[in-house]
Order: sequence, then C-alpha cells, then structure tokens
Amino acid sequence: MKSIFSNPYIKGTLLILAGLFLGWLLFHKTHSEPSKSVTETHEKHTVWTCSMHPQIRRDAPGKCPICAMDLIPLDQQVSKANPDAIQMDEAAVKIANIQTTVVSRQKTAKEIRLYGKVQSDERLIQTLPAHIPGRIERLLVNFTGETVAKGQVIAQVYSPELLTAQQELIESLKFKDSNPAIVEAARGKLRLWKLSDSQIVSIEKGGKVNGEFEVRAVAGGTVLNRKVNVGDYVGLGQPLYEIVDLSRVWVMFDAYESDLAWIHKGAQVTFNVQSLPGKQFSGTISFVDPAINAQTRTARVRLDVPNSAGHLKPEMFATGTIRSVLDTKNELAVPKSAVLWTGKRSVVYVKDQAATTPAFVRREVTLGSESGDWYVVKQGLSEGDEVVTNGTFAVDAAAQLAGKPSMMEPK
Repeated sequence: MKSIFSNPYIKGTLLILAGLFLGWLLFHKTHSEPSKSVTETHEKHTVWTCSMHPQIRRDAPGKCPICAMDLIPLDQQVSKANPDAIQMDEAAVKIANIQTTVVSRQKTAKEIRLYGKVQSDERLIQTLPAHIPGRIERLLVNFTGETVAKGQVIAQVYSPELLTAQQELIESLKFKDSNPAIVEAARGKLRLWKLSDSQIVSIEKGGKVNGEFEVRAVAGGTVLNRKVNVGDYVGLGQPLYEIVDLSRVWVMFDAYESDLAWIHKGAQVTFNVQSLPGKQFSGTISFVDPAINAQTRTARVRLDVPNSAGHLKPEMFATGTIRSVLDTKNELAVPKSAVLWTGKRSVVYVKDQAATTPAFVRREVTLGSESGDWYVVKQGLSEGDEVVTNGTFAVDAAAQLAGKPSMMEPK
C-alpha cells in the first residue's frame, strides 16, 4: 500500500501546518511571560495595610491581624523634592477641606478674663482703742456696718484711774504758783489718756471730778467689727472697734499662671459687678503676687479703685478684662489650628512648594507665647512657609497610612 507521506502535496501541507503551530507556540510564550512578569512585579511592590492600624504592612491582600478588617493597598507616591512628604490628589484635598495659611510677622493681642472680689484696702483699716482704762458704761456705736465720723463719741467709760488723775490735777492747782511743774505733769497724764485741752480746762474750773468720760473716734470709716460689750472692763489701748475707710477699695483677681506673661503692673483693667449691670469700672494694676497658690495655680492681681460714691462693697464678685498687645515685630505667628500637640512636641504640616501635586511635610516647631488664636513661633518655620490650618488631622492620618513621619511617629 502506498504511504500518504509519499504524496508531495500532502507532505507539503503537513509541513506548513507544523510550521504554523510552532510559530503560534513561540508567539504565545513570548507574550505571556512578560505579562506574568509585570503582574508579579506589580504584586511584589504593592504594600497592603489596615486603615485602622497603619503599622500593619503586608505584601499581599488579606485580613488585619488586629481588627480583622480587609487590608487596603497603600498609596506609595513619593514627592520628587522630599521623600518624606505625603502626597494627596486634588479630590482628597477638597474632601478633607484642607486649607493653608502663609506664615507672617504681625502684631498680636490677647484678651484675658479675670475673676475676683472687691475687698477692703488693708491700708485703710484702723482700730479704735480705749485710751482710758475702765468699765464700758455705754456704747454709742452698736452694730457692724455703722458709719463713724472722726471725733464722734463712740463709748462712755467709768474709770477709777481717771478719777485719781483728776483729783491729782485739782490738788496740784494749789501749788500752781510755787511749783507749776506739778500742774503740768498732772495735765500731761490726762493728755496721755486722750483728754482734750477743753476737757482739762473744764476740770480745773469746775474743781470736780467726773466718774464717766467719753471715748471719741480718732478716725472715720465703716465698722467692720465690734469687739466689746457694755459692762466689759477694758485696759489701756484695748481695741473697741475695727473700722475701714471705703472711699478707696481693692479689687483682687485670680490670674492663671499661663496668663501672667501678659499681666504687668500699671496695666489698665475694666471690670463690672453683678449688682450693677451695665455699669463699668476701671482700675490700674498696682500689685501682682510673686507667689503662686499651690491649690488653685493662680496668682493674685490687685487693683486700686476709687470708691467715693460707695458703689463697690467688700465681697462683691467682679469680672474683669485686660487686653494686652504682644509686639511680634521680629517674630513669626501661626494660627492655633495649625499646631498638633503630642505632649512632648509641637507639630505643623508645611506645604511642599516643589511638588507638582499637593504634598505636605511634617515639621516640629518651638512655640512662644499664646496670643488669642495665634502662637508665636520661636523655631521651626520661616517667613513665607505655607502651613495647613484646616484639615491638619486629615493630613496627619494620611501620613500615618503612608508610613511617613507623622505626629505620633516622628521617625
């Protein structure tokens, strides 16, 4: 039997088919292997992380070992200018409402609220003593809060010692011509007990001793405390009343230690009291306590305030305002919203001007005084830097997800 391969047409056809088959195999291998290589390379360089735990890094998708959430691919875009910058597309910036502010030099002011009380001026508190030893027969000032005028009779005292002194004066008058010094000595003794010259003259002319004598106020004011009662025996110099002149009062405020840098002697403070709504008072700071109260962490600030009309009364609550201007002519200031606090560090995010797409770099700063809605920056920023002032936490969260330096992970 004749073989089919002996036929030249059949043999040629088979050779052509074999060639086509081998060509197809070679073409398929050439194109499939590079695709596989690209896929393996892509999978090899894709990092998978957890949106809740950015410290998790995996080379393949799966579940987070901490919270069991699905891992997401990590966007590893890198700024050409700064590899530590976190890049965000325009859509993400709009969604997070990220806004920036240019750092500048400016004058800033701070308004401080103070709370305190009206108090008596300690320098105007006086004691009305008994200048005559004896027994209180009558009190002419009977209650706390009563007003006393200088020279007013405040009590009547029966004094055996004064009786003896009067008798000595009357007897000394018998030797007035021969020994005038005795008379002057007797008069001087009565003057030490605050008897006036007219009272002494009255004794000399009358020739009689008085059992009771009036005690007069040596100063005027409002009674703060009555220290004796009728029938009490008082010694020489013993306090009868404690009075205060309320024509000038103190207003004592408590200032927190964080505000003391803004408070200084001579500053003007406006304040009001609850009992007089709508009425505003003002005073000048005359004293700032050099010590801090250990319990309240405050220092006392004192105002000297005229009170001739008597509107201000001790123990009234007062609310004060002091406005201080900080001259930051040679310093920089940033809004408070730009600063992230970590407890140890102060962090801001600065826009990377060299990046073609929105990119932000974490930067640690050293802050100075607080000024209203601003912080003075001592170190870490330069004039013209553009810092994130809105959406700062969104930028920091993106940095954490990308494994870049962030607020909590500086390295």
